[in-house]
Amino acid sequence: MPNRTTEHLDFGRLGRRYLQANFEGGDLSSDGGLMLLRQIDARTGLSRLAAKALTERRAAGRIRHRLRDVLAQRLYGLCCGYEDLNDHDALRADLLMQTAVGRDQPLASSPTLCRLETGATRADAWALHQVLVEHFISSFAAPPKELILDVDASDVPLHGEQELKQFHGYYDHHCYLPLYVFCGQSMLACLLRPSRIDGARHAAAVLRLLVNRLRQAWPDVRIIIRGDSGFCRQRLIRWCERAGVQYIIGLARNTRLQARVQPAEAMLKRDHERTGCKQRLVSEFSYAAGSWDRPRRVVTRLEYGSQGINPRFIVTNIVGSDAGTLYDGLYCARGEAENRIKEAQLDLFGARASCHRFAANQFRLLLAALAYTLMQRLREVALRGTELERASAATIRVRLLKIGAAIVRNTRRVRILLASHHPLRHVFAHAARAMGP
Repeated sequence: MPNRTTEHLDFGRLGRRYLQANFEGGDLSSDGGLMLLRQIDARTGLSRLAAKALTERRAAGRIRHRLRDVLAQRLYGLCCGYEDLNDHDALRADLLMQTAVGRDQPLASSPTLCRLETGATRADAWALHQVLVEHFISSFAAPPKELILDVDASDVPLHGEQELKQFHGYYDHHCYLPLYVFCGQSMLACLLRPSRIDGARHAAAVLRLLVNRLRQAWPDVRIIIRGDSGFCRQRLIRWCERAGVQYIIGLARNTRLQARVQPAEAMLKRDHERTGCKQRLVSEFSYAAGSWDRPRRVVTRLEYGSQGINPRFIVTNIVGSDAGTLYDGLYCARGEAENRIKEAQLDLFGARASCHRFAANQFRLLLAALAYTLMQRLREVALRGTELERASAATIRVRLLKIGAAIVRNTRRVRILLASHHPLRHVFAHAARAMGP
């Protein structure tokens, strides 16, 4: 019986020829776009800043992989779709991954990466949050005139025995409830929290820290806080008013608000019955809940169609804009932050909280946030003006990063031979030129 050391995969025949495959292609990589990640990381210094912010706890004489290299390896892996640490037992020998990280030797193993995550502390989480904010500030060439901070919460499902695991009635499963803050497409905070809390818990404190730092960098910037009705809390609203921060926040429906708009709803109902067309009205009035210290401006959007009435309310301290502009032009854009959360959680694996320790899961969430930031900066800097300038991280990964490549490495150079017939080679070339050598 022959000694078969190589597994051959048979795929039938093509005419007279047999179709066979094996994994003996040699020094090939499926992630030719790693070079783009290397370039954007070098340009922004993200992995270097993250490594500098963390505390090195390993014994100096036993360190084989620099903290920056370990972080870069993990972030590049997330960007390329490798969410499991076990994947790096093979990836550590990938010549292109080694080149992207900046080494010509095997990279960190999965146990090394695991120790990095499981040994994380609250101080590490604080430090990486500072990296996110400082990286955002440094991305501006000139001081911005206005910043809109979107605050929102989401769930991270849990399936093990993680610390602080709790059941959430709305989501109907055990989960964490992270708090996110975005400015446009940039993530500024992702605070992991237990789920059995008010969804607005810690929001005022996090936003206060962010606003103070942003005003240190840009004293004259106009800041607007935007969120849904889950964040309509007096502590947050009163702080905004004291700090000179503008806000536009959803307001939950109640009987008093319903009574206030009942005449307008009756008018819309009559018009709908007369015309058969959906009716819509945006207006405003002054309102004070029982727990409020004074009346505030409330904008309402009323709709009446075949399914009946559908009212929405927001409270704001913004002046100088009409109700329609505030609701349609400003508040409704809040939904974009939800898309960014989905991108971070699904495309960059920010919902994988399989560590036992709560602090380790917070660290994992922040690694996903850093990978999201890397992809967002790639989109912003290198893909502007291309067909991928508005693409999600998953689309960029599939269409630009997953490119077959052969690697030829010697003492003088490293040659990366990308697939000749890649359909977006022109976009790849544009991105590479946009970031420079």
